[in-house]
Amino acid sequence: MIKKSYNKSKQLYKVTFEVPVEQLGKGRDVRVLGTFNDWSWDGGLVMKNGKGTYKADANLPAGHYQFRYLADGWDWKNEEGAEAYTDNGYGTVNCCFALEAVAAKPAAKKPAAKKAAPAKKPAAKKAAPAKKAEKAAPAKKAAPAKKAVAKTADDLKKIEGIGPKIAGLLNDAGIHTFADLAKASKKQLADVLSAAGARFRLAKPDTWQQQAKLAADGKMDQLKKLQDELKGGVKK
Repeated sequence: MIKKSYNKSKQLYKVTFEVPVEQLGKGRDVRVLGTFNDWSWDGGLVMKNGKGTYKADANLPAGHYQFRYLADGWDWKNEEGAEAYTDNGYGTVNCCFALEAVAAKPAAKKPAAKKAAPAKKPAAKKAAPAKKAEKAAPAKKAAPAKKAVAKTADDLKKIEGIGPKIAGLLNDAGIHTFADLAKASKKQLADVLSAAGARFRLAKPDTWQQQAKLAADGKMDQLKKLQDELKGGVKK
């Protein structure tokens, strides 16, 4: 799990990395390696073993980052449900996250006080003769409102390679169910990711439709078998 909070005075993000102990095992030397420390073991963020989690903090400027967890100097692990994943060229994938730039708000200027113009004496006018009141037209009855048909959405995060951020992007693009995702074209998915920014273009939607079709058909055993062969939505 990654938590992010922005510090206005330092103009940096405090990023907290957390991994459940059960995912890695107890008593291990776990560090966070990524593009922010040149993938260096010696310069990696040492994760402290706390209450059921390994945890580490980093102060980072706005930007796009890749990372992975490394235990005991040899055992690589990924963040489950990361914002996005990208192929690292070694047969596995890296996790991705982004820290958006925060624009400083300019100080509000106080409006200059305007001098009041001297009041003019109004010229006396003759009162116009009163008009006869016209009869108001009868009000029309409002048409009964149509009831909105609720559309049940599926949890798209069950598809390997789709995290919370990408699931939200797909929902915004009208893709709410496994059936919607199964019918979506590769171009449509690529356009959704491309429009969302550089970090999302790194995601690989190659197997999303195949997974979604199995989920839509209720073939969960076959879906699990397929996902066992994937890492971040990409075949190992």
